[in-house]
Amino acid sequence: MTSISTDKAKLDRDLVHRFLARESYWARSRSRDENDRIIERSLCFGAYDGDGRQIGYARVVSDSAAFAYIGDVFVVPQARGRGIGKALMTAILEHPEVRDVRRMALVTDDAHGLYAAFGFQALDDVEKWMQRRRPT
Repeated sequence: MTSISTDKAKLDRDLVHRFLARESYWARSRSRDENDRIIERSLCFGAYDGDGRQIGYARVVSDSAAFAYIGDVFVVPQARGRGIGKALMTAILEHPEVRDVRRMALVTDDAHGLYAAFGFQALDDVEKWMQRRRPT
């Protein structure tokens, strides 16, 4: 039985940092301090197995009306294939702080099918989007 919680006190911050620093392709350069600050300033979702061990994570940054960014979504390898990613996305999209946001964005290299099932699609106005990156 999997449960999803937004209680930051339940998060296994060591697991979150270890996964992002060692297994993700998008956050390997982040320090533990950066990941802790990110957690503090985000709406976080932890996925937990029946024994209370954290097996997944996702976070949202949002103004709760116009825009939200979903990031750092992961499921630990030993728990994949059990619908945990879908459960995390369902919890995010149903959460009262972000369910009515006009535009949600995310970035992925390899999970397009998961997100497409929740209505995400490639940007139709990609030429309007810009970014500013600080070298790592």
